[in-house]
Amino acid sequence: MNPNDALNHDIIHCERCTRLIPYCREAAQHKRAAYKDQVYWGKPAPNFGDSHAAILLVGLAPGAQGANRTGRMFTGDPSGDFLTQALFDVGLANQPTSTDRNDGLVLNQVMITGVAHCAPPANKLTAEERANCAPFLVRTIDALPKLKVIVALGGVAWDALFRHFNQPRLKFGHRVLAKTDSGIPLLACYHPSPHNTYTKRLTQNMLTDLLNEAKNIANID
Repeated sequence: MNPNDALNHDIIHCERCTRLIPYCREAAQHKRAAYKDQVYWGKPAPNFGDSHAAILLVGLAPGAQGANRTGRMFTGDPSGDFLTQALFDVGLANQPTSTDRNDGLVLNQVMITGVAHCAPPANKLTAEERANCAPFLVRTIDALPKLKVIVALGGVAWDALFRHFNQPRLKFGHRVLAKTDSGIPLLACYHPSPHNTYTKRLTQNMLTDLLNEAKNIANID
């Protein structure tokens, strides 16, 4: 079993968070009407992407009706739709949509992970839950030997990455670029949540520009 497969196995079978595991299962049982005929994933969502990735995208956590339903990060909700379209537009994905884990989506040079792998109530994690999932972020970074840049999708991911690298935190802001002692730079991006995209705080052009910057840092043509 390669490191990424072993990591995903451990993520899927994790039960460390006594609040989040029951919440994921409950959301899978009490389905949204639009998805009543679907079988929900209802457990921690694994990493998704290219095991030889040069770019790592770090989000917050699965959505209760998104990745907790589909079993794949940034899949099945508006945030995933927005992100996948941008990845396709810059040549990092083979299609512009991400609807379910069997839809044929393939990422090129990109891996997607989260600060947490279980859906949290109201999209808010406790400090203990962030700490419980932190070892998975360590292993994710370690399992990507060709990693050149990490993109933090939102302030929670930005904070988690500075804790990971044990460095003083720079103020979060869209397209802020930070150096790390490891040599892997961190690039900040507003999270592609409906709150940010519907208000135009984050537009498709802003996201594609940022992803192109990440490609340039990673020397991806």
